Amino acid sequence: MPDFHLEFEFSGRVAGIDEAGRGPWAGPVVASAVVLNRPDLLEALRDGLDDSKKLSAKKREALFILLKEQEVAGQIDIGVGQSSVAEIDQNNILAATMTAMARAVENLNERPDVALIDGNRAPPLSCAMQTVVKGDQISLSIAAASIIAKVTRDRIMSDLGILHPGFGWSRNAGYGTAEHRAALLQLGVTEHHRRSFKPIAALLK
Repeated sequence: MPDFHLEFEFSGRVAGIDEAGRGPWAGPVVASAVVLNRPDLLEALRDGLDDSKKLSAKKREALFILLKEQEVAGQIDIGVGQSSVAEIDQNNILAATMTAMARAVENLNERPDVALIDGNRAPPLSCAMQTVVKGDQISLSIAAASIIAKVTRDRIMSDLGILHPGFGWSRNAGYGTAEHRAALLQLGVTEHHRRSFKPIAALLK
C-alpha cells in the first residue's frame, strides 16, 4: 500500500503527479498533480488511496469525491491538465503526456517545491523532481493523482460517449475493446480518435 515515506524525504510542498489515458484510441490524455496535507490527512484517504487501476470504479468515485471535498476545505491542492487529441497526433503521446503533467502543476494553487512523478520520464517543470516507477503503488500523493486523473478522464469519455453513441466510451474509456473496434468498422472514425495510433491510421487507409 502507498504511504508517505517518499514525501517525508523532502521539505516543503510535495506534489504527486500521474496521468490517465496514454493507451486509448480516443480522447485526451489527462494528468493530475496533488499536494496532500500530510499531518492531517483523513484516515479514509490514508487507508483508501491506492493505484487507481487496483480500485473498483465505485471506490475510485468515492475517493475522488472525498479528495475534492478536502480541496474545497483547503486541505488538499489539486491541479488537472490535459492534452487534446490534436496535440497527441501532432507531438506523439509521450510528449503530449508530459505537456499534460506540466499543465496539471501549473493549475495548482501554489507551486510545489518537489514533484514525485509516476514512471521513468519527467515533464519540464521548474521545481525539483523525482521519477518513481510504479509510484501510484508507493506514494500516497501519486496514488491520489492517479485517482483524480482516472476519474476525470472517465467522466470526459462518458460525456463524449453521449455525443457519439455506439462506441461504448462510458464503459471502455476509449480503449481498443472489441466493442470499440466493431463500432469503428460500422460508424467510422470521429474527431475524437487519435489518428496517429496504428489501429486508427489503418482504418483511415
